[in-house]
Amino acid sequence: MEFSELIKTATVEDVLLSRPGVAAVRGTLCITSHHLLLSSCPRGDLELWLLIRNVDAVEKRVSGSSGTVTLRCKDLRVLQLEIPGMEQCLDVAGSIEQHIVIVYLSSLSLLRRKTPSRGLFPSHESLAAQALCSLDSVMLTYPFFHRPPGLRLQHGWHRAVPERHLQRVASQTSQWRLSSVNGDFGACPSYPRAVLVPAALGDEAVAKAARFRQGGRFPVLCYFHPKNGTALLRSSQPLTGPNRRRCREDEQLLGTVLGEGERGFVIDTRSAQAAKQARMSGGGTEPKSSYPRWRRLHRALERGRPLQESFARLVEACSDPALSMERWLGRLEGSRWLSHVKAALSTACLAAQCLDREGCKVLVHGAEGTDTTLLVTALAQLILDPACRTLEGFQELLEREWIQAGHPFQLRCARSACSHARGKQEAPVFLLFLDCVWQLSRQFPFSLEFGEQLLLTLFDNAYASAYGTFLCNNEKERSLCKVRESTHSLWAWLNQPEEKHKYLNPLYSHNPLVIWPSVEPQSIQLWQGFFLRWIRPSQHLDEAWVEIQRLVQGKNSSLQESTGKRLSQPLPEPSAGTENGETGTAGTR
Repeated sequence: MEFSELIKTATVEDVLLSRPGVAAVRGTLCITSHHLLLSSCPRGDLELWLLIRNVDAVEKRVSGSSGTVTLRCKDLRVLQLEIPGMEQCLDVAGSIEQHIVIVYLSSLSLLRRKTPSRGLFPSHESLAAQALCSLDSVMLTYPFFHRPPGLRLQHGWHRAVPERHLQRVASQTSQWRLSSVNGDFGACPSYPRAVLVPAALGDEAVAKAARFRQGGRFPVLCYFHPKNGTALLRSSQPLTGPNRRRCREDEQLLGTVLGEGERGFVIDTRSAQAAKQARMSGGGTEPKSSYPRWRRLHRALERGRPLQESFARLVEACSDPALSMERWLGRLEGSRWLSHVKAALSTACLAAQCLDREGCKVLVHGAEGTDTTLLVTALAQLILDPACRTLEGFQELLEREWIQAGHPFQLRCARSACSHARGKQEAPVFLLFLDCVWQLSRQFPFSLEFGEQLLLTLFDNAYASAYGTFLCNNEKERSLCKVRESTHSLWAWLNQPEEKHKYLNPLYSHNPLVIWPSVEPQSIQLWQGFFLRWIRPSQHLDEAWVEIQRLVQGKNSSLQESTGKRLSQPLPEPSAGTENGETGTAGTR
C-alpha cells in the first residue's frame, strides 16, 4: 500500500497558516504521500514544505463549520492550520495521523521480526497496523524517492569506512588489526562488517567472546591515542549472570589489550545498583577475579524514558510564555536536562583523563552499548583529537561512532518531545550528544571548525530526513533495505560548496591541544539556539553571524593578496649582524 491511499482529502483551499513570530499566510494546502505543502494566495509562493514524518503530534479543534489543526513537529516547530469546513478539517487531521502511525510502526517493523508485538499497538491504531502489513519496512519512506539535482546515488557513502580508520591506526601502532569476523553480521548484528581488534587474537576467539556479550557487542577499538599509545574501546555488558559465568576468550581479549604491567579502566555508564540488578537477569559486569588488571568505575547516565521525559519537560517549559522568571528557572531545573548534559561531559572527561593523563586503556560500556556508551566515546574523542573537531573529521566521527557503531536511530528518534504517546524505545541520546558538542563550541569558540547550524541540521535529519544516512538501526538493517544503493547520503549534500559554507565556523583556528571543558553549573548553559529557535526571533543573531563571516573572509582575502605581493618581490639581502637574513627584535621570530 502506498501512503497516498491513506489521504482522504488531498487539497484544501483557503487555509490559514500561523507560526510563532511569522506573519500568518492564507493559501492552498496540499497533502502528498510524504509532504504537506501550502502555497500562498494570490502569489502562489511556496510557504510550507513539511515532511509529514516531521510531525510529532496532531491536535484538532472543531468550532462550528470550520476547525483548527495544530501540528507539533519533531524539530519543535508549532504550526497551526485554520481549515474551512468541519469535514475537511477532520480529513486533514486524520490523514496526517494515519501517516504518523504508519511511519512509527514501520520504524518498529525490523524490531518486531525478532520480538513478538503482542500488546504493542493501541486499539485506535489497529487500522494503521493493518495497513503496515503491506509496507516493506522503511523502503517506502521519502529518502527512497528523493532525487536532489546535482547528487549521484552512492556518492558520499564511502566516508569513514573502517578500512580508512585502520590505515590511520596502522600508521601509529601494530597492536590492532582489521577483523572480518562480522562479515555476514553473524557475530554482532549491530556492528559493521569490519572492526578493529587486538592483532594477537584470532577471529575464532573473537567470535566466542562475542557470544559472551549482550547483542554480540564484543570489545572493539574506537580510538587510539597517539600521544602515549593508549586505546579507547567500547562494548556491551558481559553476560555473567547470577552464577558469575566466565568466558576465557573475553578475558583473553581484554588481557591482550594491556601490555606488561599495564592497568586499565572499565567505565560503566550504569550505577553500581543497576549493574547488580542486571546480573540477576543475565547481564552483569567484569568481576575483579577474572579481570584483575581492570578497575571498574560506575558513572550513571540516564537513557530511555527518564531522558525522554526530561526532554519533554524542558520543551514544555520553553513553550509556556506565561512563566515568570522564578517559575521558569524552577521548571528548567526540574527538567534535569542540564544535569544530563553535565553528567555526559563529566564522564567523557573522565575517559579522556584516563587516556591522556593516566596513560591507561579504557573500556566503556553500559547494558546494550548502543546509547550512553557511544555518547561517552564520541565526546571523549572530540576532547582529545583535534582531527575530530574539523568539519570532515566530525562527520567521520558521527559515521564511525554513531551510525556504523549501531545507535538505533530508527527507534530512538521515532518520536520527539511533543508526542502524546510514550513508548519504551524513544530517547534523545543523540540530541544530548549534540547539546554537549554545543557546550564545547561555546567554551572553545575557536577550536571547532563547524558551527551551531550543523548541529541543528543533524538533529533535524536524525528525526525526519530526505536522506538515508540516519535510516534504520544498524548496518545490517541498512544492508537489508539497500539504503546505500537506493538513497542519497546527507554527507554528500552537506559537502557541496554551496551548502558547506553555511556550516563552517569563521572563527576557527586549528588547536592541536586537548580541550578540557568546565562542568561547573555556571558553565553549562541552555542551548537557546535549539530549544528557543522557533520561539525567540533570531534575525539579529543570524545577521551578526553573517557579518562575522563577511569580515573574516575579507580579512583572509586581504591577507592572501598582501602575501602574494610580498612573494612577488625579491627577497632582501642579509643585513649585518643577522643570520640567514632574519631581522627584528631579539627573542622574536
